[in-house]
Amino acid sequence: MLNENTIKVIQSTVPALEVHGEAITSHFYKTMFTNHPELLNIFNHANQKQGRQQAALANMVYAAALHIDNLAAVLPAVRQVAHKHRSLGIAPEQYEIVGTYLLKAIKDVLGDAATDEIIAAWAEAYGVIASVFIDMEKELYESTENQSGGWEGFRSFRVAKKIKESEMITSFYLVPTDSKPIAAYQPGQYISLRMKPEGSTYTQIRQYSLSDAPGKPYYRISVKRESALADRPDGVISTYLHNHIPEGDVVELSAPAGDFTLETEDSRNVVLLSGGVGLTPMISMLNTLVASHAQRQITFIHAALNGETHAFRDHVNTLTEQHEDIQTFYCYTQPTDDDRAKSRFHKEGYIDEAWLSQIIRQPLDSNYYLTGPIPFMQAAYAALCEIGVAPEFIHYEFFGPKTNLIPVAEGI
Repeated sequence: MLNENTIKVIQSTVPALEVHGEAITSHFYKTMFTNHPELLNIFNHANQKQGRQQAALANMVYAAALHIDNLAAVLPAVRQVAHKHRSLGIAPEQYEIVGTYLLKAIKDVLGDAATDEIIAAWAEAYGVIASVFIDMEKELYESTENQSGGWEGFRSFRVAKKIKESEMITSFYLVPTDSKPIAAYQPGQYISLRMKPEGSTYTQIRQYSLSDAPGKPYYRISVKRESALADRPDGVISTYLHNHIPEGDVVELSAPAGDFTLETEDSRNVVLLSGGVGLTPMISMLNTLVASHAQRQITFIHAALNGETHAFRDHVNTLTEQHEDIQTFYCYTQPTDDDRAKSRFHKEGYIDEAWLSQIIRQPLDSNYYLTGPIPFMQAAYAALCEIGVAPEFIHYEFFGPKTNLIPVAEGI
């Protein structure tokens, strides 16, 4: 526990962190990687280049300061990050390294404003917060390794099958090379895939949602090939998987992780709302609901560029035809002539509150699951709230570092 004076000192830094947070975290990562380049084997290089990791850490430091007198308020975010750390293999001793360079960054950026009292208070606070992470991650490591089919660290899997789902998304069916059982998972969780592409200095780790119902003898991930944009190069790992990993190749996986999961014991109806490759965990949830014969009405809503980029359309349509409790709607931003001729979509343009209010069943007390690109999630979340959905019923997942996506969600 922190004493009252430490809490007051930390709270006094909130205004400075609001202004200088990203400068502090950018300096932190630069100095830490300069002195500990081995950590580049763990961190996502693309998120570093795009500034997403720096922004996410700045938000977390700011939230920790803001809620320093009630750290329970940030526990949901801590739990989400702890799952990510467990999937990456973060070790307790690495927290000491992070603490050293975070405090140095605060001092370097704030200068004389970062008094000895402030640095001492943050050192004490960081120790408490790090202990929470370490304890939570220890429990996750132990439960993961001790479960049936579980394992420690990374395990070798062979690509048993590679299926093209759309022009941009390909599924990889992964089976363990040791032919032993694999760990169960909850629909919505992800695995971490580790590889070292040819010519790369460091290993690269990426998280991919599992895209099928649990209980199969394989893990399936469905990967979007991230093509270059004006502000972003080609995705290193997604492109490598698509172009250089054929059936029969071996990759390394950590056991499933993540706290964005389907509420399987809840009897409320379900709305699955996704954009782009955000549909991968939704397919896992949909397949699970169908396989479990859940007596719940399901609304599946997906936004895509057009029919060429829309993965799993035929699969979802087949399930919709076979089960009267499933209703499905598609929104295309740039439908092709063929999409129009074959009536492949229900709305052109973007998802908005007017359309959602027409297609979502009443009453609105369903469980809503939301994933996709950040702009899509911003718009979809706002639209759900606008039509009267209570925020506590909306569950969402970020593909990448968490950001200040939704103000009312107390995001970190």
